[in-house]
Parts: sequence; C-alpha cells; structure tokens
Amino acid sequence: MLRWVAPPTSAFMAEGHLAQLLGSDSSRRISYHWVDWEDISPHLPLAVVAAEDQKFSRHAGFDFDSIGKALEKNRKGGRLRGASTISQQVAKNLFLWPGKSYARKGLEAYFTVLLEWLWPKKRILEVYVNIAEFGDGIYGAHAAAESFFGKPPSELTKWDAALLAAVLPNPKVLKARKPSAYVLARRRWIATQMRQLNGTDYLQQL
Repeated sequence: MLRWVAPPTSAFMAEGHLAQLLGSDSSRRISYHWVDWEDISPHLPLAVVAAEDQKFSRHAGFDFDSIGKALEKNRKGGRLRGASTISQQVAKNLFLWPGKSYARKGLEAYFTVLLEWLWPKKRILEVYVNIAEFGDGIYGAHAAAESFFGKPPSELTKWDAALLAAVLPNPKVLKARKPSAYVLARRRWIATQMRQLNGTDYLQQL
C-alpha cells in the first residue's frame, strides 16, 4: 500500500510520539509533513544518494562490497561503521526500532528485500527524503527546508541539500542550523560527489 500512499508516520517518529505521551521526553516535538517527489528540489534526493549510497541505482538493497569492508575494518579494531543502503534505512526507519540486535537486523533485511521487490527505486528514495531525520525531531524534506532555510523543499539549492545530507549520519550530533567545520567540509565533499554523479540528470535513471 505504501508504494502509492504517503506514510502517515514512521516507526522512529512513533517512538518519539510515545516518549512524549509517557513523559520521558515531553520537550521533544515531531515535525513531519509529506511532500510528493515533484514538490522536492531534485538536489535533495541527489545529495542523499551522493552522501549515503552511491550504488543505489545498481544494487538490489544491499551493498555487499561496503558490508565486507566494514566488517574487515571492524574486525581489525577500526572505528565501528555501518554499511546500510538507503533501502535498508527506509526499512529500518519506517517499520522497525533503533538498535543493533540480530533480530532487528534480520527484520531489516526482510523488509529491505520486500521494498526492493515491490517498490521502484524512485519510490524508495522519495520515502527516504520524507522520513529521514535531519535534526532533532525534524523529519523529511518539508520540515527540514522550513526549519533550517525558511523555504519550501522545492526551492532547496544544491548547497542547501548538501548541508542536509551532511548531517544524516547523526542528526542529533551534527547540526544543519549551526554546522561545525566537519559538517561544512562534508557538505563540500557531498557537493563534489553530486557533480560526479552527473548532477540531477542522475535521477532520470531511477
């Protein structure tokens, strides 16, 4: 159904709403408003692909090369890092809960296969830019564009989009409103990757 119907919420947003109701995080507010693909600047979906998953158009839900490299780096004692594709992140954010248990990872893989089988790539990306958290309680392109830039998501520039994508690894620590030197450097890198992906023409292949 969600291939055609806008998700009213996500599991991660529902967790935030529940925390409010139970009083464990009463100060937190959830900001979310669905926006159709045509009303989102193409720079934003391109930026999140450049930042998060440059093999998005070619893989079937899993980037096994990145998974192998992550496992090898973790085995050697390097900084722990994931290798989740955009498809996996949609599965996790939309249907599941935070955490790193084997049960959750197994369900994530199950939902990822379903999404790749039932949804076109464009729909997966459309849902991702609508439910991704870009700031504390700020979910999706509409809330992020309005909160950080005071404009609709259709008017996001390449640099706006690159800044939003730069905070995606950890939007509770990395801030779009007051970007650190690290976030600004990451924004520059993402903008370069967007150009190397052939700009917004890249989206035509989805």
